[in-house]
Amino acid sequence: MAKGKYEKWLEPEGLLLLEGWARDGLTDEQIAKNCGCGVRTLYDWKEKYPQISQALKKGKEVVDYAVENALLSAALDGNTTAQIFWLKNRRPDKWRDRPTQEENPAQQAAASRLFDALEKES
Repeated sequence: MAKGKYEKWLEPEGLLLLEGWARDGLTDEQIAKNCGCGVRTLYDWKEKYPQISQALKKGKEVVDYAVENALLSAALDGNTTAQIFWLKNRRPDKWRDRPTQEENPAQQAAASRLFDALEKES
């Protein structure tokens, strides 16, 4: 790697490009390729240079909000798949595929009595 290669990505034009690529949905691997470096190098730059990390985060955040808004709109417009996805992710306590059975002391006591009675019979 050429010494100082990261420096052009710290300039306003470079940060704007990084933000734009993230907003366009490019993966870190694709962004690294566009920068002419490996993905591990990009990760190092993100750790060492907060400006790079912030530009990428800012670009991804815009898209995340847009997709979230589109999903919500689709769910509210009656798209069943969007509704299911939204509820499973936003309200997993009520809408997961396999709801967890919460401990109910009364049910546990009744089950324990039944188990004890069955043991006595055998």
